[in-house]
Amino acid sequence: MEGKQLKKLMVGMALTATLATAVTPGFGSIGGNQEKAYAATVTYKVTASKLNVRSGAGTNYGIIGSVVKDQTLSVVSKSGSWYKINYNGRTGYVSSDYVQSSGTTAPPAESTTYTVTASTLNVRSGAGTNYASIGSVTKGQKLSVMSKSGSWYKINYNGRTGYVSSDYVQASGTTAPPAESTTYTVTASTLNVRSGAGTNYASIGSVTKGQKLSVVSKSGSWYKINYNGRTGYVSSDYVQASATASPKLVVDSFKTLGNAQQVILVTADNYDTKSAKIQTFEKVDGKWKQVLTANGVLGQKGFALAKKEGDMESPTGKYTIGTAFGRYANPGTKLPYRKITSNDVWVDDSKSSLYNTWQQKPANGRWTSAENMDIPAYDYGFVINYNESRTPGKGSAIFFHVGTNYTAGCTATSKEQVVSILKWLNPEKNPVIIQSPVSELDKY
Repeated sequence: MEGKQLKKLMVGMALTATLATAVTPGFGSIGGNQEKAYAATVTYKVTASKLNVRSGAGTNYGIIGSVVKDQTLSVVSKSGSWYKINYNGRTGYVSSDYVQSSGTTAPPAESTTYTVTASTLNVRSGAGTNYASIGSVTKGQKLSVMSKSGSWYKINYNGRTGYVSSDYVQASGTTAPPAESTTYTVTASTLNVRSGAGTNYASIGSVTKGQKLSVVSKSGSWYKINYNGRTGYVSSDYVQASATASPKLVVDSFKTLGNAQQVILVTADNYDTKSAKIQTFEKVDGKWKQVLTANGVLGQKGFALAKKEGDMESPTGKYTIGTAFGRYANPGTKLPYRKITSNDVWVDDSKSSLYNTWQQKPANGRWTSAENMDIPAYDYGFVINYNESRTPGKGSAIFFHVGTNYTAGCTATSKEQVVSILKWLNPEKNPVIIQSPVSELDKY
């Protein structure tokens, strides 16, 4: 519930990067074809007062820190609309949408090659099987990947944006481990370790059956390993990788989800904070997968132990999802969608028989108090089905909507994330939203 427009403030900031030609370790493909940082002095000016640094090239990746006005950054490359930077000794990404650059040399694109491994792979309009297919790619085809969202790659497809499942796309040319495996075991009685990825390279030693290997990456049919303090290569035909269990998601332990196949999880460190973490999960082939992570806000006074009308607190609990709404045309949600007009209100008068319902002005004595719906906070959102029994005084107009400061009892996040979630939600998957302090998630 919002009583006033929540405004997002943005001020300018500047950052500079002076980069000389250099080999960037840990980025090259196997065999020494390493990516180089670009030459020339490039100045970057950003339109945000504080710019988040994320662990990957997308808003769905976690925040690992931030950069401030006039800070000098070491830019490695560009991936889609994101700059890859060296941040406090680790790799980070900042959005190029807020960066204005001047200089003669642009950052190079990421060097990774992505190849389709399935015979035919659908390209979808969004990051999920619930989105429509807009075409397909075939085995061996090279893809131009912009970013990753959960288990989906965002790609350039015939001049438009598409998404493909990362389960059927192989990335080569990076130094990342080839799988989630942590244990690699030799299956041959004796296996040569070579100086390069091929039998034409000299043997620098050998490993024996049952020996555990420390694998760095995969190049074709060869594993790159750490061998006695140096780099070596072994044929993957004689090495078996035992995959470890994928990290357990918080929703894996929930026992109250019933037939829900989509979950929006809103958590806070405690009851009194207005800052929240928003995560979305979807069950695919019987297994939960995380789709999105974003920062959000709650009521000004945090979560409510027992929600009451006007308490400026957001209700905890598990709720179904109602009508989507907005002041503009349907952004692409599958939920029932209602466009807001200047006469639309949500009745918050506990004495009215229309309490906690969407109505239109004039009141004509039907209520004495109602929430105006035609405000920027409600550019897009959806109804959280709270207090469906319309118990007087228990709270009304509980929405998921646009906002970055605090709310009067709703849950909010950036407009970009609200639209993304609206497009993802599918009523056929019985979506629910769970709101809770982290310490009480065992209730669900």
